[in-house]
Amino acid sequence: MLPLSEPTYLILLALSKEPMHGYGMIKTIADISDGNYEIAPGTLYGVLKNIEKQNLVEVVGVDLLNRKKKMYAITEAGVEALAQEQKRYEQLLAFTYKLKGRE
Repeated sequence: MLPLSEPTYLILLALSKEPMHGYGMIKTIADISDGNYEIAPGTLYGVLKNIEKQNLVEVVGVDLLNRKKKMYAITEAGVEALAQEQKRYEQLLAFTYKLKGRE
């Protein structure tokens, strides 16, 4: 499963806050990246389909107030994958700082 693609990582990161529907994920990702990363709906739903098959997310209900949109939640496997990927990113940054003399 690792490494995770950027969209997968950001979707799992958004869902680590709380279950949400697709638009909520798109908005959260844009907000946490200060607008520097915007995920298109087609990309989002393609990734969600794949990571649902991998048991990283699951559909937990339907948001009836928002036109019956599916609500997704991160699974325990998704939490673990996200933590492992975060650790990998941190190691890569540490290697970068070490090489550049910025320990």
